[in-house]
Amino acid sequence: MAPTRTRRLAPGGSIDAHRHDDHQIVYAGRGVLTVTTDAGSWVAPGTRAIWVPAGVVHAHRAYGELDLHLVGLPVTENPLGLDAPTVLAVSPLLRELLIAYTRAEDDGESPERARLRAVLLDQLRASDAQQPLHLPTPIAPPLRDLCAILRADPGDGRTLAELGRQVGAGDRTLSRLFRSDLGMTFPQWRTQLRLHHALILLTERTPVTAVAHQCGWSSASAFIEVFRRTFGHTPGSHPAE
Repeated sequence: MAPTRTRRLAPGGSIDAHRHDDHQIVYAGRGVLTVTTDAGSWVAPGTRAIWVPAGVVHAHRAYGELDLHLVGLPVTENPLGLDAPTVLAVSPLLRELLIAYTRAEDDGESPERARLRAVLLDQLRASDAQQPLHLPTPIAPPLRDLCAILRADPGDGRTLAELGRQVGAGDRTLSRLFRSDLGMTFPQWRTQLRLHHALILLTERTPVTAVAHQCGWSSASAFIEVFRRTFGHTPGSHPAE
């Protein structure tokens, strides 16, 4: 049974790969959470939660002090009909519902708790799926090598052709693999990677200008605009805790 509770993780803390027979909603009340499976990784700052379907083997990692709110749901309850891990938008109301519902161990459904759960499910049905926060893991060997290079240094600004020379593949081949293997273009994947890394750096209280530089944006203003479009607020207002 997937637990319904709150768990605190220290910066850098993790939960090893595991699976549940039930669905689970994972929400970080503070800090930044990543959920990783064989298919890739999903990142969630405080305005997002992650839906983990039943049976999916997954691991958690904390960046910054993390209050982890976990809600288990039986396989018969899937408000959004999701069959893969997905990042969800968390409204202010949904945030308070998740925190309240996970404040105590689930020791039975009192009428009050049942009503709280019903409202929580209603809010989930109204939540938007936020797939842009998914960073898929490649399978093709040259793509895996290229992505490993950029994961090691998200600020690497080389073109696809230049990176291709290092991994022994042409840019046309790599471009085709990005679309067929990962379902996105190379610029889209690199932007996702940089946003993932930016969230982690912001949680570590790295100044915005330094984050922009380390993640490969040409200027702080360019980084701020991409961040605002993705998360709905500027990096300067991103909660570090």
